[in-house]
Amino acid sequence: MNKLTLKKVSVGLLTVMMLSIFALPVLVSAQELNLGLENAAGIGLGQKDLKESINSIIQIILSFLGILAVIIILWGGFIWMTAAGDEGKVDKAKKLIISGIVGIVIILSAYIIANFVITQVGGQLV
Repeated sequence: MNKLTLKKVSVGLLTVMMLSIFALPVLVSAQELNLGLENAAGIGLGQKDLKESINSIIQIILSFLGILAVIIILWGGFIWMTAAGDEGKVDKAKKLIISGIVGIVIILSAYIIANFVITQVGGQLV
C-alpha cells in the first residue's frame, strides 16, 4: 500500500468513527426511559423499625456463625472417627470439638447480650 491509499483508509475510518459517535445520542434518545421506579416502589424498604432491622441483622450473622460452629464440631468428630488410633489426630479432633463448643457458648452469649441491649434501648421485641 502506498501512502496515499493508507491516508484515504485512515481518513475513512476516522470519518466512520466520528459519525458513529455523533449518531449515538440519537439512538439512545429513541429508547424509552425506564428508571425502574415501579419495581423500587414495591421493595418494601423502611417498613420495619430500626430496632427490628438491627435485631434481624444480628440474628442472621449469629445464625451463620452457629452453623459454622456446628460444622467445626462435626469436622472434629469426623477426624476423631477416622483417626485410627493416631494420638495426634485425636488431640486435634478434641481441640476442634472444644473450640466448636466454646464458639456456640460465645454465640449464644452474644445473642443474649444483643437481645438484652436492644430491649433496654428500644423496648420489648415482638
